[in-house]
Amino acid sequence: MKPQHQSSVLNRLKTARGHLVGVIRMVEEDQYCPDIMKQLSAVQGSLERASRLVLRNHLETCVAAAMQAGRIDEIVDELMEALRYDRVATGPAAVE
Repeated sequence: MKPQHQSSVLNRLKTARGHLVGVIRMVEEDQYCPDIMKQLSAVQGSLERASRLVLRNHLETCVAAAMQAGRIDEIVDELMEALRYDRVATGPAAVE
């Protein structure tokens, strides 16, 4: 992974971990449900941004190298499989 992407992904994952610890504490303390939902949304957002950075890194490195090597069909299939795990790409507005 490119160093700048690795650093950003790690920061986002650590942020998500911190939020998640806070959410667990909120649930244990029986705090107000909408407040818990708000924090869960922050965790999900951090994870989605980390996922996007991993995808960007994959596109800039593995996909680019495979296309230059002429392995277009293989890398397109792999990329389509990877996008199955992307919440934005698989949402209701996603194009097949």
